[in-house]
Amino acid sequence: MARKMSARPDTNPGIFKTKNNKAGETYFVDFQQVKGTLKKGYEMYRSLNNPFARAIFMLFMTSEVHPFSDGNGRISRIMMNAELTAANQSKIIIPTVFRSDYLASLRQLTRRDNPEKIINAMLRVRQFSSLIAGESFQEVKAFLTRCNAFETDDDSILQF
Repeated sequence: MARKMSARPDTNPGIFKTKNNKAGETYFVDFQQVKGTLKKGYEMYRSLNNPFARAIFMLFMTSEVHPFSDGNGRISRIMMNAELTAANQSKIIIPTVFRSDYLASLRQLTRRDNPEKIINAMLRVRQFSSLIAGESFQEVKAFLTRCNAFETDDDSILQF
């Protein structure tokens, strides 16, 4: 985390948050309970055998606890992809056009205890990510553009 956020020293990269944080109407784990919550979460994580389940668990746990002042989303996706990489599986990339779906699926699990949305969303974007190919930056960028990956308006959807 410290290296990933080193360009923003004002966010105390690599140091757990020292005050509570929230996004919109979502309040994250109290800063005084971060270490204990992560410790319990890792105990649960160790009981999982399926690499995809482990990846989604790490994504959600890091996102839900929000242990840092900034960069929690990036770190949660890095943790997810570390699990997939360790199992020799394709990494998952969240395209800009899919961001709303991704965040909505996380909210469903946070606010409604419904894991189905995040599992389905991540399966879909995982399939998309596995198709990304090209011999050059220009080829990959052209592929992503054809798939609407860079679109920001709410009417666009990820096409593949």
